[in-house]
Order: sequence, then structure tokens, then C-alpha cells
Amino acid sequence: MRWRDFRRERLTRPIFGWARGVLPALSDTEREALDAGEAWWEAELFAGNPDWRNLGHVATPRLTEAEQAFLDGPCQELCALVDDWTINHETGDLPQEAWDYLKEHRFFGMIIPEEHGGLGFSAFAHSEVVKTISTRSLTAGVTVMVPNSLGPGELLLQFGTKEQQERWLPLLARGEAIPAFALTSEEAGSDAASMVDEGVIEHGTYDGEEVIGLRLNWAKRYITLGPIATVLGLAVKIRDPGGVLGGDPDLGITCVLVPTDLPGVETGDRHIPCGHFFQNGPTEGRDVFVPLDNVIGGRDGIGHGWKMLMSALAAGRGISLPSQSAGAAAIAAHTSGAYARVRRQFGLPVGKFEGVQARLGRLASEAYALDAARRLTCAGLDEGRALAVVSGIMKAHATYRMRDALNDAMDVHGGKTVIDGPRNYLGALHRGVPIGITVEGANILTRNLIIYGQGAIRCHPYLLDEMLALEAEDDTEALDQFDRAFWAHVRHAMATFGRAVGRAWTGAALAPAPKNAGPVARHYRRMSRYAAAFALSSELALLALGGSLKRREMISARLGDMLSELYFLSALLKRWEDEGRQKADLPLVHHAAEAGFARLHTALDEIAANFPARWVRAVLRGATLAGGSPGGPPDELTRECAELLLAPSETRDRIVAGIHRGCEGDAMRTLDDAFERVIATEDLRRRLKKTGESLAEARESGTLTPDQADALDAAESAVAEVVAVDSFPPERVMRGGAIPPKPKEAAE
Repeated sequence: MRWRDFRRERLTRPIFGWARGVLPALSDTEREALDAGEAWWEAELFAGNPDWRNLGHVATPRLTEAEQAFLDGPCQELCALVDDWTINHETGDLPQEAWDYLKEHRFFGMIIPEEHGGLGFSAFAHSEVVKTISTRSLTAGVTVMVPNSLGPGELLLQFGTKEQQERWLPLLARGEAIPAFALTSEEAGSDAASMVDEGVIEHGTYDGEEVIGLRLNWAKRYITLGPIATVLGLAVKIRDPGGVLGGDPDLGITCVLVPTDLPGVETGDRHIPCGHFFQNGPTEGRDVFVPLDNVIGGRDGIGHGWKMLMSALAAGRGISLPSQSAGAAAIAAHTSGAYARVRRQFGLPVGKFEGVQARLGRLASEAYALDAARRLTCAGLDEGRALAVVSGIMKAHATYRMRDALNDAMDVHGGKTVIDGPRNYLGALHRGVPIGITVEGANILTRNLIIYGQGAIRCHPYLLDEMLALEAEDDTEALDQFDRAFWAHVRHAMATFGRAVGRAWTGAALAPAPKNAGPVARHYRRMSRYAAAFALSSELALLALGGSLKRREMISARLGDMLSELYFLSALLKRWEDEGRQKADLPLVHHAAEAGFARLHTALDEIAANFPARWVRAVLRGATLAGGSPGGPPDELTRECAELLLAPSETRDRIVAGIHRGCEGDAMRTLDDAFERVIATEDLRRRLKKTGESLAEARESGTLTPDQADALDAAESAVAEVVAVDSFPPERVMRGGAIPPKPKEAAE
């Protein structure tokens, strides 16, 4: 008997039989979710031995001339038309002028190709637009973001018939049709596969003709643009109890286009998400009839809705909320640095106090790192990839980091951003944080189940092959496939163990790094070390927990955290390379890297501490946790990063690039003006401190020239305006804190 035959019959067959008995089969929804995306750089990290050359080969994202012109022109002009304070406290909606501008300049058609009347923008350009607008107005940002993310446009592009694309895409691009995607069921919530909304196949009359169609009934909520939508992309379960199509009576989740002017469609009511007044609300449908031609993809699209949803999410979820999050982190860094420079306490700018510098340093490096991850993700999407795992990483961890950044910014500003009013440039963003955390897959679900759950199957080099072999119908072929995959997996696991031990016990000294990596070589080496440690942790989790790993959500979440952290660190180093290896940016790179490695080590330590099997805990600790824990960024490095936000520089410009800097007379522009004036008059302020004179005395004595005194006086006035907060007469403040228009304005 040949060795392979012996191995298959005597060794593999018992394992094969055991595995078939204990490992859960892939459900249809899991299989469709896996089919809807692909693995990319995260698969290299998952395998535990990333080839850094492949990361270097990813193209740097760049804007075309047309895309840059759109950002410099229509994007800025739109921002001048909107103001979140007015929207959220007076009008409850974007001004009509802004709606008209959005349609005229095809903001709703960024992802739609030019041949269908859209802008045909890259993922990077789409991301830059969302980032900029969201830092001016969250309401406007969401309004632009949603039609270009998960919605009828994306679904029609990927799955629509030619006739559907020719009819609907030009209307969507021009804003003549306003789309909304109705997925979340009142009863199902995050468990979309359990929705009770349904469509029954039957004969009916549509536009005066007898056709086969769907009788739809639904109750959805949280639907952005739902109150004003003219067409819904509706997710329902399709049934054919009468056998009209002659097949299975339960046909599965399906996506259907439903014009909202049809009898039985109810829209218009609004939710108020965290005090923000973008258009969002419930929708119901009672006995609404549409022809089968309205199924996205036609008859062939029936039952494939889940795959469509997962495919659309793989793109949109990697752009929209990460772009909004990166913008929020950047504006938090910008405003906090400027405010900490102009606001003085105890005779010093508050940015010189170490407690504030701790926040500023973290803000600077996290804003830089978060935008790096956004850029890398856009680069992958612009290669035409469906990045399901990466989009989950970005959605969850970008919004988490946004929350941390805005919390730090609120701490730096103190009472300035606690008091609501037009002068508060952070309050609206801070209130909106739970929206990003919750939508497009709640983070608690995404972190605990999706990132590692999908990553393990999609990114592991052999696991999916093993699972598919276990499900094969032909036992002989199944055993042969499993034998090849299983023993390749064993060899991979043994190599992973050797790499993890070797890299941990040598302090990553011999771990691979790109040639000429220079001052960041040690970061590459430590990433190689932790990638191997993550891969070994994953192998031990699969071995020790098997199918029960799905229920061990805390361990799964920590494994997902490690994969996510490795992705963010990869993006960090890639950005530094792409931007010309700027020496002045190195404090940001080092700070973000040290913080990331500390989080990686903590997650690894917690995984090792919480494995149910004692032997697994012992093996993992001994193999991966040698050398002690990284201490995080040292204080001196934190101070260096903080100083980068306290004065203008090219590095600071890169940290805050792409944010909207306010309009004439508003709080953001006032802050920028004060920042510039304070820095320009710093020498004059030192002169007065040295002489002990007041400004008036210095003007009179000649210590300052009239022009110098005027400049210093203007700077102090600008600072006073920045520090000021809003107050309102009692008659303008309603019970509950809402502030209506002034009586005269209301009468008009």
C-alpha cells in the first residue's frame, strides 16, 4: 500500500468521520455570504507569515483631475449651503437649495458609471467626498453617503438586468428617483435572515396588464431616505404556495424595486437618530403588487437577495462609515490642537499641560492611522475586490476609533463643547457616534461574530477546503479532498508553531521585514511576530473548540481584534511609504505602532487566559508571550505627537487633510482665525510677559508699535470669541431642550 493510500485509509478516514460528526455544516446564508466576497491582504495576515512585498505592490490611491475638481468645487459649494445647527434645531431638514444642488451635481450618482449618467468615481474619490461633507454636516454626509452605499444603485450595478440598469440608473444618478434600501425588519433586527416581511407569487394586474408578480407585505424601520424615497430597494422572503413558478414554495430572501407611489406603500413618518435630522424613518407595505420584472436581476434574482446584500456591503461598508469616521477623527484632532493652543489657563496654553497632551498625542496618531486604513481599503476596492472581511474590520474598528477620538476631543475642550449652540463645532458629531456604531451591522455583532467568523473560513489557507470536502456527497471524492487539505493544514500549523515560537523568543529580531525599511523595520518585524502568534492562536482555537468557537464570542472577538489591529498597522506603514517616508511624520507612526502592539499583546494575553483547556493556555503562553508586554507609547513620544497639533506644519496638514474648514463667520472658521493670530503674535505675548506690562501699557510705553498692539488685541478678541459659548433667552428654549425658530421667523 502506497504511503498516501495508507495515510488516507488509516489516519485520515477516522479524523474525517469524527469531523463530519462534530463540525457544523455551512448554512445557506453562510455559504452565500462567503461567496459574496474575497480574501485580500487580511489572508496574508491570517496565514501568519505576511509577504510585505505584496503590501508594497498595492497602488497608492489617487484622485483624477475630474475627481479633484469635484472636491474643490461642488463639494465645497454644497458645504456652504448646509449647517447642522440650523437643520437639527430649526428646520428639521436640509434646505431645498441643498437638495436641488445634490441632484443637479449628481452627488447621488458617484458610484454610477458615466454611461448611465453618473459620475463614475473611484472608491477613493467617493470616500474623500463623504469625509469632507461629513465634517461640515453629518446630515448632509449621511444623505450623500447612503445612496452610494448599500442601496438600489449598488445592487442594480452588480445584479440588475440590462433593462433595469438602463431604466433606473440614469434616474438615480440625476436624483430624479430618490432611493432607500429597506432591510431592517421590526421583528428581526440584526438577524436579517429571520425577517417576516414577505412577497407571495401570484397573478395580478399591473399598469392595466395581467402579469405574474409579487404581493408584498412588510414593516421596516431605520430606513435612511425612507420618508422621501420614490423607490425602495426592499428585502423580503419570497413564497410560491400556489406553485405559480412550478418549484420550491419557499424561495428565500429577494431584493425587489418598489415605487413608493403604489397603493399600499406607506412612507413619510420620521425617526430622529440621536438628535440628527437626516431623513430616516419606518415604512410599511400592505398588499402591494409589483411584477416579477421588479425583482433585482429579474426572475434569476429570486432567492439570491442575501448574496446581493453581502456583496453590496462588501463595498459600501468599507467606504461610507470609515470615511465618516476618519473625517471625525481628523476634525477632532484639528479642533483640539487649535483650541488647546489658543485657550490659556494658569498663564499657559492648555496644550502645554501633560494631561491634555496625553489626549492630543493620541488624537494625532489615531487620526493618522485611521485615515491610513481608509486609504488602504479604498486601494483594495479600486482594484475591483469585494472585501467582505476588511469591510467588517473597517466598519467596526473605524467607528470605535471615531468614538475614542471624539471622547478625547470633548475632554480637551471641556465646557466649550458641552454647551450646545452654533458655536459648538463638535457636539453634533459626538451625538452622532452611536449611529455609526449601530448601522450597517451593529458593532457588537460585527466584532464578536463576523470579523473572525468570516475571516477564519474565508482567509485561512485550508479551512474552507476542509469544510467543503466534509459536505461533498461522493464519499470517496470527499475523503480524497479532505485528505489533501487536512495534511496541508497540519504542515501549515506546524510551520506556524515554529514561526510563533522563534519570533517570540528572539524578540522578533529575525522576523522578516522589507528591505530598506529603515526606521520602521522593527515595526514590520514585530508585526511578523504577532501575525504568527495570531495564526497559532487561531489554530489552537479551531483545534480545541471546533464548532463551539461560534458560541465563544469573547474569544472570537479577541481573535478578530488581533486581525483588525494587524490590518490597521499594515495600513499605517503603507501610508508612510506612500507619502514619501516623511521623517517629520515618524512620531505619529511610532506612536500608533506602539499603541497597536500594546493592544495586540493584551488581546493575545486575554485569549491565552480564557481558553477552556488548560493545555492550550500553557502552549499559547509559552509559545507567544515571551519577553513581557509592550508598554505602549512612551510619554516623550506622546508629547512629540501632541506638539504636532499645536502649530502649523506639513505633518499637521497631512493629519487633518480632507476636512471642511468651515464657512465665513462660523465657529470653525473663527477657531482657525484665532489659531493663526495667536501663533503670529506669540513673540509679542512673550515680550509682554517679560516686561510685565498689560497690552494698554505696552501700547502707551512704546514696547509695542501700534500695528503690533492692534495685532495682539485682534488675537485676544478672536480667542475670546472661540472660548465663548451660546446662551438663549427663555422664550426660545422649549421643554426638552429643543430650540424653535424665533417667533418672528416662525410667523413668516
